[in-house]
Amino acid sequence: MITLKRLREDSEAIIAGLERRGLKVKDAIQEILAIDSTRRDLQTQLGEIQQKLNQTSKEFGALMAQGKKEAAESLRQTVQDWKEKSKEIEKKAELQASALQQKLVLLPNVPHTSVPTGKNAEDNLVVRTEGGKPKVQGKGRPHWEIAAQIGLIDFELGVKVTGAGFPVYKGYGARLQRALINFFLDENTKAGYLEIEPPIMVNAASAYATGQLPDKDGQMYYAPVDDFYLVPTAEVPVTNLFRDSVVEERELPVRMTAYTPCFRREAGSYGKDVRGLNRLHQFDKVELVCLERPDRSYDRLEEMVQHVEGLLQKLELPYRVLKLCTGDMSFTSALTYDLEVYSIGQDKWLEVSSVSNFEDFQANRLSLRYKRADDKKNELLHTLNGSSLALPRVVAALLEDHQSEAGIMIPKALQPYMGCELIPWK
Repeated sequence: MITLKRLREDSEAIIAGLERRGLKVKDAIQEILAIDSTRRDLQTQLGEIQQKLNQTSKEFGALMAQGKKEAAESLRQTVQDWKEKSKEIEKKAELQASALQQKLVLLPNVPHTSVPTGKNAEDNLVVRTEGGKPKVQGKGRPHWEIAAQIGLIDFELGVKVTGAGFPVYKGYGARLQRALINFFLDENTKAGYLEIEPPIMVNAASAYATGQLPDKDGQMYYAPVDDFYLVPTAEVPVTNLFRDSVVEERELPVRMTAYTPCFRREAGSYGKDVRGLNRLHQFDKVELVCLERPDRSYDRLEEMVQHVEGLLQKLELPYRVLKLCTGDMSFTSALTYDLEVYSIGQDKWLEVSSVSNFEDFQANRLSLRYKRADDKKNELLHTLNGSSLALPRVVAALLEDHQSEAGIMIPKALQPYMGCELIPWK
């Protein structure tokens, strides 16, 4: 959530930044500032009334102590009047604060100045590409054909048990899932990330704090009896571990990694882009979360991107790094890099990771600050997160790009986790 201080001091730049997202927000921001001004005036009035109330109450007490009951009684009604006036102003201030909050949460984050302006994925900027297109025997087959032949994944059985988008992994397929999860977690912990095993259901306050609510309410699975949401990503529970917290500066950066199953309704998904593992309602993902000082957060962002690139290099997958344009970035992001792997069986690039800096947008919702070493006022932290990695499309690329006459070749770095060098054809 954009801070009120920033809105008051730099509203024109915020309007210009959000207009780069294709949003017309000038009237909305002027309305927010007007509500804020009214709220602050009411708070000033409330402070003045409270001061008068305290003074009159002291005078009343002093008169009673002196035995001057008649004089004291004459002030009793004045005290009561001030109390009623205080309640009235306080109620008005609360209504203004509520209205202000409802308006603020609808504003997305302001894009970093380096984010390219654009409308959709076609306008994203390719930063670099690593590795050439893989060479396979004959025409590369898509992963759903490979998985069916070897018996790795049963999509129809998943439909029977639950519905579309809930695949069943079998044999080598299940082992490959487990191997990738353990490989990613081990690599992340070696890089200094603390492993966390968080809940996979969160309350509304947690979903609100990281920006899933109200923006993505319709895309989240919801358990109404308990008022819980199934996590769309480990970012939500892990970041919320620090909600309403003050972190000592010496503890920064805070680096965490977590594996969770993830659940997304993905309303409106259809066609070839959802075939096989391309888009699922339930999938496994290992996540990175970082908390950092504002002046160092973009260094951490680049560090996280390089770490994810290292994982893809060890999996021997060609990939590219994109900087998302204003029209393709998430509601909460200030700057996002996507990492995509090349799928030879589908002849296209598949997104496997998004690494984002949210600056203080989430931290403001989380009430997450750090205590400066110079004992100055506590400041909002910057939060970052990134997929490290999302499994479905990684699995798809591994099956498609590493197919050979003998079967699916396992990358050297993954062999200790798989216990084999090859998944043979049936």
